[in-house]
Amino acid sequence: MSNENPPKQRRSFRIVFKIIKFVVAMVLTFCVSFAVTLFLKTDEPTDVFDLYAEEVFDDDADIKRGTAPEIKTLFDEQNEKGLGTREKGQGVSETPPPQPAQQPVPTPTTQPVRQAEDLGIFATLDRMTSIKPAVDEKLKTIPHYVMLDKMPKLLCQAVVSVEDTRFYKHKGFDIFGIARAVLVNVEAGEIQEGASTITQQTVKNLFLTSDQTFTRKAEELVLSMNMEKDFSKDKILEIYLNVIYFGSNFYGIYDAAHGYFGKEPADLTIAECAMLAGLPNAPSLYSPYVDFHLAKQRQLVVIDAMEKAGVLSTREAENARIEEIILAH
Repeated sequence: MSNENPPKQRRSFRIVFKIIKFVVAMVLTFCVSFAVTLFLKTDEPTDVFDLYAEEVFDDDADIKRGTAPEIKTLFDEQNEKGLGTREKGQGVSETPPPQPAQQPVPTPTTQPVRQAEDLGIFATLDRMTSIKPAVDEKLKTIPHYVMLDKMPKLLCQAVVSVEDTRFYKHKGFDIFGIARAVLVNVEAGEIQEGASTITQQTVKNLFLTSDQTFTRKAEELVLSMNMEKDFSKDKILEIYLNVIYFGSNFYGIYDAAHGYFGKEPADLTIAECAMLAGLPNAPSLYSPYVDFHLAKQRQLVVIDAMEKAGVLSTREAENARIEEIILAH
């Protein structure tokens, strides 16, 4: 005589067990972070910090600035070519020939504040348990979606090197990244580093606001783990590069490549990949249209990270540091 109740009971038990395991993991994560913070806020925190700094993170090396050239745009290049042509003629006219119309430089703005979606509790829970349909629906709204095989491999490696070095090892959130961020921020006495993974940033940009609340962070963690379950790492990275904000009103790698360098993503050079990879950290500050020299400093940090990760050889890294950056506007 068959009995179907035990299998159903076991299935229900597994679901409950997974929920309990997730809650315990979250509680432990926050408790550990809080404990480390309190521990380091002693009379001599630097003594403790020095003991663990080498194992948790590498705080070495100043920025390698090399001999980076000054900013140069396509507009400057066209002006130089026009001047050379006139010098070869019979003199320079007092009225210079008309230049081709230039597109206006995008107005640098801060990232617009995302509005929370009013889904209702049941729709929110449904999305948290089955995220794939919601992601697929969001991707349909992206006008110039770029597949991963149409992006330079070095762009992907640059993003992972500087944004989430353990991206291919964690399952959506990184406990080691959280511990590292706590140590860095406590030592600095201010928030200098976050602990969000590429997966967390992806779900936040797809669905959530930037509100620093426990509820929003908990939803982000649940969505991230479900994202890791339903999508491959490469697909998550592909989605990230298509939805992340690159500053100056450019969302996604297609708009960023065209807006900053006037080219397809596949045609980006190593130096351009490194500059774009550094922007999402603080797009309103690092945009080369806002402050080119700050953007260049951030690019050098990315190149250093790529060299340290073994993505670039010493020669490739040095060439990338001194490569001339020509902006589209």
